[in-house]
Amino acid sequence: MDFFYVLMPIAGVKIFWPGLIILGIGVGIIGGFFGMGGAWMVTPGLNILGFPMAFAIGTDIAHMAGKSLISTMRHGKFGNVDYKLGIVMLVGTVVGFEVGAQMVMWLERIGQVEKYVRYLYLILLTLIAWMVFADVAKRKRKEREAAAKGVTVDKLATGIEWHKAIHRIKIPPMVHFKEAQIYISFWMPVLVSFATGWLAGILGIGGGLIRMPALIYFIGCPTHVAVGTDLFEVMISGLYGTATYTYKGRTELVAAIIMLIGASVGAQIGTVATKYIKGYGIRIAFGLAVVGCALSIILKLMAKWFPAQGAYYDGAATVLILGLVAAMSLYIFIRMVQGARQEIAMKKAGK
Repeated sequence: MDFFYVLMPIAGVKIFWPGLIILGIGVGIIGGFFGMGGAWMVTPGLNILGFPMAFAIGTDIAHMAGKSLISTMRHGKFGNVDYKLGIVMLVGTVVGFEVGAQMVMWLERIGQVEKYVRYLYLILLTLIAWMVFADVAKRKRKEREAAAKGVTVDKLATGIEWHKAIHRIKIPPMVHFKEAQIYISFWMPVLVSFATGWLAGILGIGGGLIRMPALIYFIGCPTHVAVGTDLFEVMISGLYGTATYTYKGRTELVAAIIMLIGASVGAQIGTVATKYIKGYGIRIAFGLAVVGCALSIILKLMAKWFPAQGAYYDGAATVLILGLVAAMSLYIFIRMVQGARQEIAMKKAGK
């Protein structure tokens, strides 16, 4: 079985390399589809495979930067990227990211990084899962009420409408973002990006896990624009994060390259899939993936709480996170193929 393990020279640990390939390809598909680097799965996934948490964060950010560049270029061709909004948010992202990264270094020095990062992950995933499914439930209720009145609901309307309250804040300068179809105070996206950048620096998630829902629920972006714009932000913050974590000696480039090879292929598939799966289809799949990721972290924590059964819980966590990535990737791929076939059939019928 030694053939399936490779020594990571910087981290000094042996890693199950097929797991890295599965993560790379699968998260490439998922990241391109959801508009995230997929680090919300990769950081805990790398930790579960054997990387110390600080190395899991730094390595994930390095692989994420390259993959997000590929996805952003693809989304740009579909008109899904609001570059102006992305550049405005970059200000808060970079500052927040460095604050978060410094906190990770401090937690590592006091020996508490594993504990606090896992608990923060768990809390964040729980809140996001609640927000997504609460939004879906409210949207469906609106659709039922509208159907009873014989009218239809605006396609861009959401169940949770926190962005409407934020749009009423008129602190100058006010800015119009064409692709996102919003008119908002310049400071609102900056504040949102600082918060997401700070969490990104701590969790190694490139901000994507929280920025995509933040763009939808706080800024008011349509889902497909939130996906593309978030990937643009993930790319920029990922490049900066790679530099700062590499400087701190917490990036395992061998693992990042292994994952990036698979991710570059997967990202193309995930990005094209957004052409055929729109709006709430993306949100529901995203919510289910978040729940699965949270369960894998709970299993990892249970291995610490119950040492006698630690090997069982560790194994279950590994199977769950890799199985989740594989199952979600397969679902997205199948939906993409189905959508492409329907599009081709419609074009032939129109001739």
